Amino acid sequence: MKGLAALLPGDAWDSLTEAALCTERDFSAVKLDAVSPAEVSALTAALVDRLRHSASTASGPPPSVPISPLARRLLGLLRANFIRQAGSLETAPDVGRVLAILAAMEECAAELEPTWDVRFGERLTGPNGLDLVVEVAHDLRSPLTSILFLAETLLRGRSGPISALQERQLGLIYSAAFGLSAVTSDMVELVRGRGQMTDPEPMPFSITEIMESVRDIVRPIAEEKGLEVRLVLPERPFRMGFPVAINRVLLNLTTNALKFTEEGYVEIAAVTGGQDQAVEFTVRDTGRGIPPQAMELLFEPFRRRRRDHEYAFSGSGLGLSICRKFVEAMGSELSVETELGKGTRFAFALPLPEPTFGETAEVEHVAAR
Repeated sequence: MKGLAALLPGDAWDSLTEAALCTERDFSAVKLDAVSPAEVSALTAALVDRLRHSASTASGPPPSVPISPLARRLLGLLRANFIRQAGSLETAPDVGRVLAILAAMEECAAELEPTWDVRFGERLTGPNGLDLVVEVAHDLRSPLTSILFLAETLLRGRSGPISALQERQLGLIYSAAFGLSAVTSDMVELVRGRGQMTDPEPMPFSITEIMESVRDIVRPIAEEKGLEVRLVLPERPFRMGFPVAINRVLLNLTTNALKFTEEGYVEIAAVTGGQDQAVEFTVRDTGRGIPPQAMELLFEPFRRRRRDHEYAFSGSGLGLSICRKFVEAMGSELSVETELGKGTRFAFALPLPEPTFGETAEVEHVAAR
């Protein structure tokens, strides 16, 4: 360490000087937290400077050391190396000076202890940060599921009759809880890097049933804003495909459309036709449209506004990112057309063959229950 011996004059500081040199050379012990040996060297020098100031009771404010996992790790190594070096001296060092240095180390360790927000940030940016995101998402799911169950129970009148106003308010509670539950699912999907289907393989389902389910979920939000949710149902609704993924995509797109539409309507359409039995799904709104600068990062998760008060299609971008992943996993692409002041249209086409007679009967039986 350049200049360290001059920085710490006198034989009483020899053990700390050698401890610092040993710490600086042991890059392998801190490589998970350090960018380079140069960073280790600079931070070790800063720690020694801080310890020298406190142990010598120098005047003025002590030099600052940045709070980080690396600083705490280096201080621990420095303490261990100092005790080892002091114990190996042929002549016993000055006890008072040793105690002063150890006391300075304890004081520095207390200052480097992170606050809860710093600790949380370190966990998020650490090697297990993604696991923390999944844990938080799972912790949110349980209470949200309870809210959904209770709201649905009340809406169905199982706990007694409710007024029209209460029904409307419960509908809003249900829609809000469902939206939050979808966000937690999106977080888990994104963190795990999955683009696979929730359904293990294609199964028979009804497009009409999915579209009506999406409309029922978002209806309270639409009614609160005075918007109409239109459905353009397919001529032949029974198909083979991935109903859970299609439902997630349509619900996310419809919720976003309602969020950025102040008057008019949101339309969910499924148009069938063609020899390949493809179905084109669209979600169209009469909202504000998306400006060009927002289009660049439209499907990027955790995007941020470039400037304060700048338009952003959604807060985190998780929903659209997951929508694109699901659509691509089903063998298609999610396209978007927009015009400022007139609205936006999202679309994707899927090859969804019609089921056999037995599979159709199965879908009809499930829908009738």
